[in-house]
Amino acid sequence: MNKSLKRESICVQGGWQPKKGEPRVLPIYQSTTFKYDTSEQMARLFDLQDNGYFYTRLQNPTNDAVASKIAALEGGVGAILTSSGQAANFFAVFNICEAGDHIVSSNTIYGGTYNLFGVTMKKLGIDVTFVNPDDPEETISAAFRPNTKALFGEILSNPGMDVLDIEKFAKIAHNHGVPLIVDNTFATPINCRPFEWGADIVTHSTTKYMDGHATTVGGAIVDSGQFDWEAQGDKFSGLTQPDESYHGLTYTKAFGKMAYITKATAQLMRDLGSIPSPMNAFLLNLGLETLHLRMPQHCLSAQKIAEWLEANERVAWINYPGLKNNKYHALAEKYMPNGTCGVIAFGLKGTREDAIRFMDRLKMICIVTHVADARTCVLHPASHTHRQLSDEQLRAAGIAPDLIRLSIGIENVDDILADIKQALND
Repeated sequence: MNKSLKRESICVQGGWQPKKGEPRVLPIYQSTTFKYDTSEQMARLFDLQDNGYFYTRLQNPTNDAVASKIAALEGGVGAILTSSGQAANFFAVFNICEAGDHIVSSNTIYGGTYNLFGVTMKKLGIDVTFVNPDDPEETISAAFRPNTKALFGEILSNPGMDVLDIEKFAKIAHNHGVPLIVDNTFATPINCRPFEWGADIVTHSTTKYMDGHATTVGGAIVDSGQFDWEAQGDKFSGLTQPDESYHGLTYTKAFGKMAYITKATAQLMRDLGSIPSPMNAFLLNLGLETLHLRMPQHCLSAQKIAEWLEANERVAWINYPGLKNNKYHALAEKYMPNGTCGVIAFGLKGTREDAIRFMDRLKMICIVTHVADARTCVLHPASHTHRQLSDEQLRAAGIAPDLIRLSIGIENVDDILADIKQALND
């Protein structure tokens, strides 16, 4: 594949380059196993001495083609697909952490990821300190410890729609000798490429805009290849020291810039098995083929809806970085000059019940536990995705109890607006 291709062409052509007589469209390799002629051939695959396929839990041609496309879109050296965005975030961190380690994370991240770091991973012996991403460098740096292994943040926070200062976070992470891991789900590589601003590893919930049609749950991890694991060899011994489960193989020496992704595949996927099915990867690829067309439409319609909501007397507040008066507008212009995404966070004047009443009156716009697909949808995080958090915890995570998350789809914007208007007019 021509490395100079623009992102639009990669969306359509990336990942799968058929040879003579092969299918033009990426095929579904719906097989658990792959045949070899000799025992030695299979043994070399298990020892990571040869490239090839032997069991779909580790690698599959359909999955790998889609992972390759996502890596190309992000400008990374390699990628791995996972069964969900949550699995991607877990693998991304767990690939370089173990019991006794520590991470620092933005506190405005998605509630499920907040719980993953703050509850589940603590049970594995990995501690976390949550920080306000808008705080100065010195304040965030104070959260680091000698055993800190990563800094984590979301490019556009879910559901609050705050914009991460990627360069600031990258500087902090690198000053402490750790990688910056960022979730780029909402912006997608169409609107933001975090590697160009210093991020080291990118994660995605491909369930959202990448799939785009609410048909498949999935995730992805992309490695920039930029972080020097060897320079921090003692800190990242899992990558720089021999792995006895692979006959003493050392990932950085054997695989160079592909060390991180290879370890995630050969070790974590081998043992934890959070893979997507080839059918889901195939459907994800269909979504990726139109990602470059859908994202501008999401942004265009969301901008119009956000401007209308901002001017409406029933609306108490709104957070959409495309608005000129938004506190994150300058950061959005810097990192995402072509638009952010179709998600708007806002609150209505009145009580939590007023927000619920508004949503219940919507007709075309559906209440669903989803975001970022072709259909406009709405959610009240305090009542739904984040209902496990108290009002105090919600505010600490940058989520107002009255926050409504409105995800603008690609329907006619006048129809979307008409539904919002009628629902607001009690």
